[in-house]
Amino acid sequence: MTNKKYYLRQNVQLEPLFNQWFAWSHLVSPATAAMNVANSHLKIMNSYLLSPGVHAAAIKNPAMRGGPFLDVPPERADEIKILLQKTTKEASQLIDFAEAAKQLSEMLSNEVTGNSLDPLYEKAPDILKGYVELVYDATHHLSFRLIEGLLYGSPYYNESLQSIALSLVDCDHRAFVFSTPRLEDDRHLHLKIPFSDERIDWLFQMRDVPQTFEESKEILGFADDCDELFRSLLTVQAPVKPPRYEGNELRIRYFGHACVLLQTKNVSVLTDPVLSYSYDSPVPRYTIMDLPETIDYVLITHGHSDHLLFESLLQLRHRIKNIVVPRSGGGALEDPSLKLALKHTGFRNVIEIDEMESIEIADGSITGIPFLGEHADLNIRSKIAHLVNLKGVSVMFAADSSNLEAKLYDHVRNVAGAVDILFLGMECEGAPLTWVYGPVLLKPVNRKMDQTRRLSGSDCQRACELLTSLNCKHVYVYAMGQEPWLSYITSIEYTDQSKPIVESNKLVEFCRNQGLVTERLYGTRDIVFSKGDGVATSAGEAVFASVR
Repeated sequence: MTNKKYYLRQNVQLEPLFNQWFAWSHLVSPATAAMNVANSHLKIMNSYLLSPGVHAAAIKNPAMRGGPFLDVPPERADEIKILLQKTTKEASQLIDFAEAAKQLSEMLSNEVTGNSLDPLYEKAPDILKGYVELVYDATHHLSFRLIEGLLYGSPYYNESLQSIALSLVDCDHRAFVFSTPRLEDDRHLHLKIPFSDERIDWLFQMRDVPQTFEESKEILGFADDCDELFRSLLTVQAPVKPPRYEGNELRIRYFGHACVLLQTKNVSVLTDPVLSYSYDSPVPRYTIMDLPETIDYVLITHGHSDHLLFESLLQLRHRIKNIVVPRSGGGALEDPSLKLALKHTGFRNVIEIDEMESIEIADGSITGIPFLGEHADLNIRSKIAHLVNLKGVSVMFAADSSNLEAKLYDHVRNVAGAVDILFLGMECEGAPLTWVYGPVLLKPVNRKMDQTRRLSGSDCQRACELLTSLNCKHVYVYAMGQEPWLSYITSIEYTDQSKPIVESNKLVEFCRNQGLVTERLYGTRDIVFSKGDGVATSAGEAVFASVR
């Protein structure tokens, strides 16, 4: 035994896995996990096993990137067959749950009398009894809601299906993760521990606090034949820590996509953490190691994987004091509670915030702002924009909000006041309805429905109306998915002719013509703001920023 101590390397990648599939919020919530296993994972694996060559050809076609094609070479088809058999056995209760939800929906669709629902409870599938409430809406449309808190205490929340995979990442390219399970190989160290396990915190504290190899192995519990792989994840070199921010002004630091750090010397606020790792790259970036040791508030706008990414959040969990999420609608199958998902994955101080509700924090406040659009017209309540007031400067993070009704922001300004700085996503040609929500839909949709109901944000016209309503003086386009380290979860590859690029270029031109400070962010950006004469002014240069 040696007392030599090691740090965890800065480019150690954590992949959270559910039954070997890359986990996002819909694979944590029991009901949506069941629907995804039954209606996505099983279908993709069966399709692959029928014709591995078709999947292999599709993966090579850039136009098919992000589609339901399994990225595993045909010679490893037997491993997919084994995983399919394992899923059918070990996730059988989830598969049964998904079938029961479909049966319940079909049963309710045939009950249109508007009479009392009391007799229908005994007709519900047995495995759903006690987990659902049957309800009418105000137009007497019949539906059901899930008692989601009970599901987390039921056999349908199976932590034994959760695990993490550790490996070194040294480039931006990673295969698209949502259509391919992770098979074991000699580059990934798989640990069968649930996401809530405190050993994950212990492991990622090793980036700053060194430990001996022997103690690390004992705590993590991996086998002897993994020694060499685990050693490759370690280094004796201590990290270079960023200096504590002690400025008197508000510093805003762009980390890529929708991830922005706001700091005063008294408080730190981080939005939608999706972070890169440290390695040589032609595109400079901030990484996890550029974050403060303690993050006072993490703000989550919605549950899509490019805004709520467990890969980043689990690595940061030991640093996060509070995590703020939108309030859920309460039991809709397609709208699981983000608070419950995070609490059951080990996050302790999870705060729900509703529309126009405020939280007082050091140097200011956080207010929830209504978030329309980007959810394919589904009744998703677990989405919210954030208005952060710090040091007298108001900053609104609108994420992928689509300005479907311009009057909304007139009302917001009347209540909350003008906004100094606007961050707005403009991915205005989003994926169709079924790309994210297909597995949880209880009735099929035709092609027209699927293509017209999209996950889209604001185009130029809607963005101009929004910023005019709020009287913004600084406008930053973000959350575009352009950074290369996001392609494994977004599958986005823009050209100069792509609609989001064209529309955001038009917005930047409009803002400049209006004398506003504006930019489409890319890579990194450092800006310091102070409030003077009632107008936010910026000082500081882009570390790496361009309008492309």
